[in-house]
Amino acid sequence: MKALGRHLLVEYYNCDPKILTSIGSIEDILVGAAKAAKAHIVDVVFHTFSPHGISGVVVIEESHLAIHTWPEHGFASVDIYTCGKSVNPWDAHKFIYKHLKAKQTTSTEMQRGVLSAGTKSKKKTLLPV
Repeated sequence: MKALGRHLLVEYYNCDPKILTSIGSIEDILVGAAKAAKAHIVDVVFHTFSPHGISGVVVIEESHLAIHTWPEHGFASVDIYTCGKSVNPWDAHKFIYKHLKAKQTTSTEMQRGVLSAGTKSKKKTLLPV
């Protein structure tokens, strides 16, 4: 089986709340994580919520890194989705963990676009849930 991409679903706990409220810090961390993973950055968009919290995305040629912060809980959730073999999403994860000053993290890796080796993909009909 061949996968087109790797998708990390990551949660960071007991992060530095000052970092989680600073849009400049969060943007620098996600951009730095993309660079640490050797990704090619296309665009960067971040937004601060009132009274607190930040959401943002770094679009990369290989897919994206997205973050949502809850400073009042010292928590951040991050998606790191990469396609191809040139970018390692775990390098981005390690960078983010260190720079958020998280005390704990959980992560799950999913393979995206799993195709059978040597066969063409077949269209599947999805039923509503």
